[in-house]
Amino acid sequence: MAPRLQLEYFDGRSARPQRAEIQLQDGQLQLACGLQHHQYPLGSVRWPERQRHGQRQALLPDGGVLSCADAARWDDWARASGLRDSLTVRWMQNWRLVGTALAMLLAVLLLAWRWGLPLATEAALRWLPPALEQQIGGQALAQLESHWLRPSELPPAEQDALRQRFATLVKQAHPPGQAPAYQLHFRAASTALGPNAFALPGGAIVLTDALVQLMRDRPEAVLGVLAHELGHVRQRHGLRLAVQASLVSAAAGLVVGDFSALLAGVPALLTQQAYSRDFEREADAEARRCLLAAGISPRVMLDFFERLAQQRQHAASLPIAFSSHPADTERKRFFSEPP
Repeated sequence: MAPRLQLEYFDGRSARPQRAEIQLQDGQLQLACGLQHHQYPLGSVRWPERQRHGQRQALLPDGGVLSCADAARWDDWARASGLRDSLTVRWMQNWRLVGTALAMLLAVLLLAWRWGLPLATEAALRWLPPALEQQIGGQALAQLESHWLRPSELPPAEQDALRQRFATLVKQAHPPGQAPAYQLHFRAASTALGPNAFALPGGAIVLTDALVQLMRDRPEAVLGVLAHELGHVRQRHGLRLAVQASLVSAAAGLVVGDFSALLAGVPALLTQQAYSRDFEREADAEARRCLLAAGISPRVMLDFFERLAQQRQHAASLPIAFSSHPADTERKRFFSEPP
């Protein structure tokens, strides 16, 4: 004979509990309450999850509720009646399975970060129109100008000379019509930004007065810095970072349910996020290639790294663009290699 369980029954129309008795029979939940008798298919009942403490409540399809304050007595009845916990509950009740699930989750996240995110970013870049890239870069530049940048104080003749020399270098380094589009902006910057250069989505390259003044006697090194930033423009590194950050934020939003910082954080990301090491190596390779194509020794960059290191000893700089890259031995060795 199927085991029975006495408990409280709420019919869904009144808050008054009624004494009732239940049992499972022929795939049905049989409910007896006074002169009333109800039956429900087992699959239509929302059974409670087994927990260590707390009363058990089962939700009936007609709005009624079964309530049992004695959790142990409910669990004994459910077990004797053949009710089995769901797969999720069984995993939750076993610390080994919880550990296995956590390890599997971490593995999935690692795979998604290592291979899934780059593939998704590459796919997204194919669909993003150039106008949107220009808009993102324009907003980032406007935000920088509102906080850290102001009009350049360099003589116009000096700006024109550098602009012309860089245009010549770009022309020498690329076949006709294949050079990436860029716009060179000279800007004075706060002390915190210091000698700096950075590229934004859409092709904007910003060069600070402090960097030009730091390397005024070595303009070839300034050209190398600009060629490095041109490498970021060619590879669309700024937009890649923005897309990657948006995808990560979207994934995090699915988990925590908060999308508020998804778009608002993009400009901040472009100003604070240092390029990844792989991106920097690609940009360095572009700088070296352009310098060689223009007949300039890549070793001119060694002077730049040394002066930048000396500059950092006297003043802290914001973690942005070229000045945030450590002039480590790897980069010096790269620019010292023979052609």
